[in-house]
Amino acid sequence: MPSSIPSSSPPYLQNLLQSARPFLRGELQTIDPNLPSLVSVLRSVGAGECWHKHGSFLDHLLDIYRILKLWNTPDSVSLCGLFHSAYSNSYVNLAIFDPSTGRDTVRGLVGEAAERLIHLFCIVPRQPLIHENLLFCYTDRELQEHLGFSEISLRNAKERGLFNHDEGWRKKVQSVLPDKGICVKHIKTGEDVQVSRRIVAVFLLMTVADFSDQIFGFQDVLFDNLNGRLEFSGNSYAALWPGDGKPGLWMNSISRMSALYALIVREEEIFMEERKRVGGCLLDGGRDEEIELVIPPVFKNCTKVLDAGDQIVARDLYWEAVCDGSKRGLEKAEELLLKCVEKNPFVGEPHVVLSQVYLTKGRFEEAEGEAEKGLTLILEWGSPWDKRMSWEGWVAWVRVLLMKARERSWPQTSWGILNLGLVK
Repeated sequence: MPSSIPSSSPPYLQNLLQSARPFLRGELQTIDPNLPSLVSVLRSVGAGECWHKHGSFLDHLLDIYRILKLWNTPDSVSLCGLFHSAYSNSYVNLAIFDPSTGRDTVRGLVGEAAERLIHLFCIVPRQPLIHENLLFCYTDRELQEHLGFSEISLRNAKERGLFNHDEGWRKKVQSVLPDKGICVKHIKTGEDVQVSRRIVAVFLLMTVADFSDQIFGFQDVLFDNLNGRLEFSGNSYAALWPGDGKPGLWMNSISRMSALYALIVREEEIFMEERKRVGGCLLDGGRDEEIELVIPPVFKNCTKVLDAGDQIVARDLYWEAVCDGSKRGLEKAEELLLKCVEKNPFVGEPHVVLSQVYLTKGRFEEAEGEAEKGLTLILEWGSPWDKRMSWEGWVAWVRVLLMKARERSWPQTSWGILNLGLVK
């Protein structure tokens, strides 16, 4: 029976694995007593038979639920992830529930709060909302600078009661996403739909999870994503799925989404703090203030923007190491992987492969350190960057590496490698 990470592991890593274990073991009822029946419903309406980007629609729905749950989002948000395209939406035509007749059914399954989010998610024009109206209004440098300014502003608000409405970063957030929310057009009827700032933030966070789970190298070919900024500018519709399986160039885009999400969260915190200090502490339901906005652990808690060029270099270094490493030797693989993690320190798989390199060379202490880093990042993401293997497969493999590094042993035969697998 697999055991937990040894007690010598950092407590943070142990807690991550503890949170992930029900998903790894398929113990869905321990996550939510209703989850097994919800999955059965999704399976019964054909979600497992629908193609979706990297696999089946059902797999994608479960993956998004897992990611959001591991990020500690509220139940309504996690359940929105589980049913997030159930009525079809602006990206995909997958209406497994008829929005004109099935809303009561879905509401009965997940509750009113979650169903409202699901319905809104399916009717807002998400591509213009997330990209043109928000993301493309910022440069990478501007996002990084505003993260620094906003940290100071939030500290001043909470510790000293100082509120400056003329700060550039706050005025920018207000200009693209006012505190009263924004009005968008229903994607099918064209009617006005008012969406609160918090719900926009939730949809931004869900898009981070959504893209991280489904995008791989095929989409880069499909949209001619040569600069790594995922601007959907190309139209290579004859691209053959699934392509070569390379990790996709989506991380610059979602690092920017994550940074923007953090700015919105900080502006919301300052807004709430100022109102509290002037005597208004009741929640404003019109702003959906009952929805908690949580910061996921990715990109160092959404505080770093990954340069698009660095992302490309890192991906290519990784690909060369894992595809040609056995031909060019471990020294070259180590060199490539070290450069890779320097360029992109936000994904776990390069650390995992580097750990195996060190184990093979008998450098056990370094192997342990890289395995811990890799496992931490993979658990934080809740989805794989290198999608040739499943998230569960990467977690299982790196736990074997970590165990062998602590045992200070590694097989010296091919059969020995094949016999690995049991975490004692």
